[in-house]
Amino acid sequence: QVQLVESGGGLVQPGGSLRLSCTASGSIFSIYAMGWYRQAPGKQRELVATITSGGSTNYIDSVKGRFTISRDNAKNTVYLQMNSLKPEDTAVYYCNADLLSLALSGTRGHYWGQGTQVTVSS
Repeated sequence: QVQLVESGGGLVQPGGSLRLSCTASGSIFSIYAMGWYRQAPGKQRELVATITSGGSTNYIDSVKGRFTISRDNAKNTVYLQMNSLKPEDTAVYYCNADLLSLALSGTRGHYWGQGTQVTVSS
């Protein structure tokens, strides 16, 4: 089975920083891309940032210049460094991976982490 485990969420004051991490494990052949989503109360889940196997990154406009996505291929881990946090960043953050598994027929699909709460408040 493929599993994604997240960590790093918590409570932080406006202007503070947090670093989220997500590690993929299990029967994985290769990871094409990984990303971070978030969902605030009463809102739709939105894509925050992505990084491909080649290192290309994309961000939503609201986090550009404040958030940085990175990866450690040796550890199958993706990070989200969040600086200058604002109250509107408060949400549950979810890790997502587009990967090729070692299951029967070599399945490519998307897998999700359990989510980690980020709260920005004074």
